[in-house]
Amino acid sequence: MRHRKRTINKLGRNTAQREALMASLVCNLIIHGRIKTTLPKAKAARRLAEKMVTIGKKDTLAARRLAVARLHRKDVVKNLFDQVAPVFADRAGGYTRIMKLGQRVSDSSEMALLEWVENIPSASAAAAPSSAESTKSKD
Repeated sequence: MRHRKRTINKLGRNTAQREALMASLVCNLIIHGRIKTTLPKAKAARRLAEKMVTIGKKDTLAARRLAVARLHRKDVVKNLFDQVAPVFADRAGGYTRIMKLGQRVSDSSEMALLEWVENIPSASAAAAPSSAESTKSKD
């Protein structure tokens, strides 16, 4: 049976390509905090991103394995569970926002910015102050 197997927008791709595209968009959203893409892709990626945050809030081994199975990158899943999900621990949903940017010049595609609602510290920014503090302690 095909219960709950609804795909709203196929984006002109077959299943494997669409899943890889969504995984890539969500991984980049987790890494960078915001991504610029077309509006249909942003709406499709939002669904997976919200599901990944909900999985990340559980913080169990099974949840980590499920996230790795969907995103295919262990480093991004670690970032999701360690930095992104704790920020949204109190929130019951609505972790992302989509802001429309207008049309792209080349083909008039509607562009959008997909970003987290809360400010999430990036992994590189979190690592930078600790290295600066270590250099100060050496002096």
